[in-house]
Amino acid sequence: MVRSFALAALVVFVFLALNTVTCFKSEEFRKCQQTPFCKDSRARKPGTSGFRASPAEVVDGFVQARLIPENSTGSDNLVLKLIVYQGGVLRIKVDQENVPGGKKRFEVPDVLVDGLEKKRLWLQRITAKDGLSTFYLSSGHEVVLQHEPFQVYVTRGQEKLVSINGKGLFHFEQRREKQEGENWEEHFRSHTDSRPYGPQSIGFDVSFHGAEHVYGIPERATSLALKPTRGTEEHSEPYRLFNLDVFEYLAESPFGLYGSIPFMLSHGSKRTSGFFWLNAAEMLVDVLSPGWDGAAAEESKQGIDTHWFAEAGIVDAFVFVGPGPKDVVQQYTGVTGTTAMPPFFSIGYHQCRWNYKDEADVAQVDAKFDEYDIPYDVIWLDIEHTDGKRYFTWDPITFPTPKEMQAKLEAKGRHMVAIVDPHIKRDEGFALHKEATSKGYYVKNSHGSDYDGWCWPGSSSYPDLVNPEIRAWWAEKFTLKNYVGSTSILHIWNDMNEPSVFNGPEVSMPRDNLHYNGIEHRDVHNAYGYYFHMATTQGLRNREGQRPFVLSRAVFAGTQKIGPIWTGDNTADWEQLRVSVPMILSLGITGIAFTGADVGGFFGNPSSELLTRWYQLGAFYPFFRAHAHLDTKRREPWIPGEPYTSRIREAIHTRYTLLPYYYTLFREAHETGIPVMRPLWFEHPNDPETFAMDDEFLIGDALLVRSVYTEGSNLETVYLPGSEPWFDIKTGQSFNGGKTYKLAVSQDSIPAFQRGGTIIPRKDRFRRSSSQMVDDPYTLVIALNSTQEAQGELYIDDGKSYEFEKGAFIHRRFSFSGGKLSSSSASPASKSYKTLSTVERIIILGLDAKKVPAAHRALVEEGGQDRQADIEAAPPVLRAKLKSNAVAVRLPNVSIDKDWSIKVL
Repeated sequence: MVRSFALAALVVFVFLALNTVTCFKSEEFRKCQQTPFCKDSRARKPGTSGFRASPAEVVDGFVQARLIPENSTGSDNLVLKLIVYQGGVLRIKVDQENVPGGKKRFEVPDVLVDGLEKKRLWLQRITAKDGLSTFYLSSGHEVVLQHEPFQVYVTRGQEKLVSINGKGLFHFEQRREKQEGENWEEHFRSHTDSRPYGPQSIGFDVSFHGAEHVYGIPERATSLALKPTRGTEEHSEPYRLFNLDVFEYLAESPFGLYGSIPFMLSHGSKRTSGFFWLNAAEMLVDVLSPGWDGAAAEESKQGIDTHWFAEAGIVDAFVFVGPGPKDVVQQYTGVTGTTAMPPFFSIGYHQCRWNYKDEADVAQVDAKFDEYDIPYDVIWLDIEHTDGKRYFTWDPITFPTPKEMQAKLEAKGRHMVAIVDPHIKRDEGFALHKEATSKGYYVKNSHGSDYDGWCWPGSSSYPDLVNPEIRAWWAEKFTLKNYVGSTSILHIWNDMNEPSVFNGPEVSMPRDNLHYNGIEHRDVHNAYGYYFHMATTQGLRNREGQRPFVLSRAVFAGTQKIGPIWTGDNTADWEQLRVSVPMILSLGITGIAFTGADVGGFFGNPSSELLTRWYQLGAFYPFFRAHAHLDTKRREPWIPGEPYTSRIREAIHTRYTLLPYYYTLFREAHETGIPVMRPLWFEHPNDPETFAMDDEFLIGDALLVRSVYTEGSNLETVYLPGSEPWFDIKTGQSFNGGKTYKLAVSQDSIPAFQRGGTIIPRKDRFRRSSSQMVDDPYTLVIALNSTQEAQGELYIDDGKSYEFEKGAFIHRRFSFSGGKLSSSSASPASKSYKTLSTVERIIILGLDAKKVPAAHRALVEEGGQDRQADIEAAPPVLRAKLKSNAVAVRLPNVSIDKDWSIKVL
């Protein structure tokens, strides 16, 4: 009888769960009017904050003052600290000093980079005059603390750049003792939040003076340039930062998704600046339209005002002064970390489905890629590969010999990724659950017992990875000894780590759950997936010192230094294809360089045309993976048949030819934080035409891509910025920069161009996987600018270890000028990394073939010796049938790691 009841309950649960994931249900999620701190914050009027700052003083090299509210009784507890770091970074901290019961407000650890304090400038003095305290920030920049009413702003000369509380919206609800008769509980649907510390929200305004657009604060499916949410006749919900499992999310919505990065960039014709609030509680941001505060129209157009408010935590905010887009991103990632250097295989193509049903299915899919001459690097397994949704296990019927399965992939240089989610099945026969229970390693409910929520295994508990001790324990589960059936080619996918709880409030964990040291879940919610991702990645990093690949769905500030993410459960429609571009661009400019969207759409069945267009676009994503839901039709590249399979093959081949260029860009992201995929204004910051543009994008500074977002389209509008020429990467046809073109498009490819003045390294030979390309020769594609010059770089290392940190890499700089191409070292730190690769071909675009004398040969100089190489006129550029107006040097056979020159004219 008991067994029958349990089975019936499980059937009901499965039905409800599957029904839930079929579509987005807005009623499952709170709106601002249902969230008291949001509703109250939005009701605040400009100029009503009522705080003043006490006289400022220098304490231990930073500026300190107290914030005193109106009608103060002398018990004011707010302490303001202003800290300056090298490179134009201001930190603003406001915290409650004396908290009843001694329980300090939560301050997010483990996000800021190690060694940040070493970059702190030790302030010596402040200048006090007319109620203002002024001190040095960086060359040309100062920080001003206005005492009454309280305001902090950054200036450059007489010009304000960024101000905090300039509109008087600052508020800070302090933790206090509960008064008799007060009810601090909140209710949403059937859920109750006990709120034991009562209301403790924080809010303030941030103004970006001189800005024309603001960007960032991902993750959501909306335009790159953020639209106003208040002050217009049709104001919307605020932009929400609260990590949630959202099924079939909607495009053009301010609703938050799986990640929260509370970092915003502003940009205008004069400069770029940035603002970051390190806070893991629920946060909402309003972008305010001109005149929202009643200011005169002309005055309100001098910048953009924003309003930030969070449920809990402290003010721990950073201002970045730029002045350019790259400067702001470098300043931000200098605080939160740069992109982890990925293993080389991970920037190739990934094939995924929920789920490849058994080992025979995996083997057949793998063989089909070879049969159809389509390269790929990774095949993925979703939750069905486990034994009853118990992670770190294999289904004994469908995956009985996982090591042998992986060995067959490894023989072809391929890898596998398996899913490991945070919900642990509550099964007394499951050793992992028994151990976590006995050690007290689970997140607790508000009463102190192990939290029991529902997810894919049914009744589940969640490891408390906020605790460093538990993170170390979790990491140990990934050793080859502990993870039975795993091998060195098995990498990991963390899904559902927002965390997702099917029967929890908003499909997540209750806010009054308890973590390490009694931290409430409300304080750490947006960072839970970050800690899960961190622990998993550390587990793989411990295996033989190899670079890990761990994909996460949840994301927080600093995730970039751990590993890649993707944009979650999208849908197979043209609108979702289109919105994937601004989603990835937003993540990129907020530090997350390694990201992509599910090619083909996770939900639904794409038409053959849509699938093909998605592959053509996805081939340029930093992370290139096809993925599909359990209930969709199979859609591997050969399924649509001809001519679509050939078009998909060509898209994937294009990605593989460009792997050397992508890897070089990932090295740049690792060193500087600058993203791989960039908005046009990132490289053309003075061109207003680009500021709101997000249907085109750049890969590095050399490639521009404009996808096709409309079914049946045969004509697309493309804007090519700048004053230099652009060259079609397929045909070599040139176009002048600074113009908009209407171009005919076929279904064979999407428009993509190389900028004049750049050199792109490629590998053009077809292989089954990237590991088989290691010693293949290079092609250098030179696109000349108006002065017949070009520059480029190539970075190479072993693609798998951390030896590059010790200097085991090759970093070359290529320069074309005066009719001669030269190669020189780009880094004195590089040492003796060896490669057998040579340069087998050099294609020069923009060099008039008529100026090259007939029967002329290029002069090659390497190692003090000269030789000649053939010059070919009008070569195909990238397997295009049309020949370009270009020349090629054939078989110069110079070493990729040596100094050399090749004279063409």
